[in-house]
Amino acid sequence: MNDILALHYLGASLAYSLMGVAIFWVCFIVIDKLTPYQLWKSIIEEKNQALATIVAAMCISIAIIIAASIAG
Repeated sequence: MNDILALHYLGASLAYSLMGVAIFWVCFIVIDKLTPYQLWKSIIEEKNQALATIVAAMCISIAIIIAASIAG
């Protein structure tokens, strides 16, 4: 029981979580730069629901890929 709550495992989980969030953030910025328009402006200011749905699907797929690569 003490092995499950060891500080080493908590630290590793925190490190992998931060690494996953950083990779996700970089991927989103790269995709935003590759598109011919600004994603955030189109979604927030122009209220483009179709683009918001596509970006949400992209975010979920990137998150699944990152989670699978970190989990091994």
